[in-house]
Amino acid sequence: MEKTEKVMEIEFVSYAESVPGILEKILVDEHLKDQETILLKPNLVNASPFPVTTPPQLVGEVVKYVRKHSSARLIIAEGCGDSVMDTWEVFASLGYNDLAKKMGVELFDLNAAPLVRLENKENDIFPEMFLPEIAFESFVISLPVLKAHSLAVITGTLKNMMGFAPPEHYSGGGAWKKAAFHARMQQSVRELNSYLIPDFTLMDASVGLSQYHLGGPACDPPVKRLLAGYDPFELDQAGARLLGLDAGRIDHIFPM
Repeated sequence: MEKTEKVMEIEFVSYAESVPGILEKILVDEHLKDQETILLKPNLVNASPFPVTTPPQLVGEVVKYVRKHSSARLIIAEGCGDSVMDTWEVFASLGYNDLAKKMGVELFDLNAAPLVRLENKENDIFPEMFLPEIAFESFVISLPVLKAHSLAVITGTLKNMMGFAPPEHYSGGGAWKKAAFHARMQQSVRELNSYLIPDFTLMDASVGLSQYHLGGPACDPPVKRLLAGYDPFELDQAGARLLGLDAGRIDHIFPM
């Protein structure tokens, strides 16, 4: 077991062993017992399998753990960014329909969710923002995979919040459902995070993508880690270091 400030890190052995192991050690059960709704947010940007997207095996182990410690409504939620497929097609392609049926978990399309309007006049790009109301009614557990990113340098738990951004407001008039973030990615993600951050994160760094978020070479050797923590900024900084990146040069992984 290794522990950095505000982030717990363990060696990955298997999902069945390592997921409940790290969740027990970081005492997330204490945060679950009084919740009414718990929202699990994997990174399912498109229908590419792991390590591009969060594997259902990891999510399934989280579901088992949550169910042991909470009677809350449990939701797996995503709003995919794919230019062609919708979220339900991505769920089906990646095995999440099977997971939901097997474990009796609700699937939820964030791209079609009822919205709330928020304001932050200090923001340059998004002084107002529309986000799903369910995000603010839930204990949000972010379940990203560790990846380098062509625009954001790294995509971790903070950028995973882009799945909450509704395409009707943030497609930017293009095919990609979240394209409004692309022109000024670092600042856009920072401003999104001024409205919404996860309550807890479990990051799958068992493999890692070393250069590109939608494919390309996996880390060699595999990173073989799981990271967990309550501070998403500290967690993404730790993830950046695992990829050999200079965290100090990645603006969006530091608080505004």
